[in-house]
Amino acid sequence: MPEAVLANRIALITGASRGIGRAVALAYARAGAHVILLARGVKALEDVDDEIRELGGTASLAPLDLADSEKIDNLGPTIYERWGRLDVFVANAGILGPLSPLGHISSDDWDEVLSINLTANWRLIRTLDPLLRQSDAGRAIFLTSGAAQNVRAYWGPYAVSKAALEAMAKTYAAETADTAMRVNLVNPGATATAMRAQAMPGEDQTALPNPDDVAGIFVDLAAPACDAHGTVVHAREKAAK
Repeated sequence: MPEAVLANRIALITGASRGIGRAVALAYARAGAHVILLARGVKALEDVDDEIRELGGTASLAPLDLADSEKIDNLGPTIYERWGRLDVFVANAGILGPLSPLGHISSDDWDEVLSINLTANWRLIRTLDPLLRQSDAGRAIFLTSGAAQNVRAYWGPYAVSKAALEAMAKTYAAETADTAMRVNLVNPGATATAMRAQAMPGEDQTALPNPDDVAGIFVDLAAPACDAHGTVVHAREKAAK
């Protein structure tokens, strides 16, 4: 793939301070995009910004807690004032929540998982959609999980949030079918991330793919030439081909 496949594109990545979000941010910078890095921690975002600068790329920092609905709503107008459009939106941020029987989960924990994994992404769609439509090739990419379909005991809040996210992203794809936009989902599969370690504390992470291994899929889906729409790309299956 040409290094400049995302040249002059403006890309927003949530959860960009670590894991898959960080890997995608670096991959986008290598491919020529200006990357808007969104996460809660300023210091962690600054570290990713430093890495991008070392690559010769450029980035802007957007410290934001996705639990803050007002700040999410203001994000679109802020991006519009500075760039007038958004070419790529990667909805990567998410939380695992408690791994517990449904009857043991507190209402606060349930609400938090649904708020971050689902509702925040709806609010991001709402504030960013006009900007993505201003692009000649707007791209929205949502991070999903095998837990959305392969339901297992004790993963209720996370599995429900990801299943609902898939339905929402596919609805968004249907609503943008007659536009220049492309909306897709990526299921990275088991990947060596902090969330995976939290979910599977006894697992040997050195045996898993690392975030850099799946970042190329996000570059492919962000490219103006991409014609996939309304699909779920399974990273493990793609790597096996």
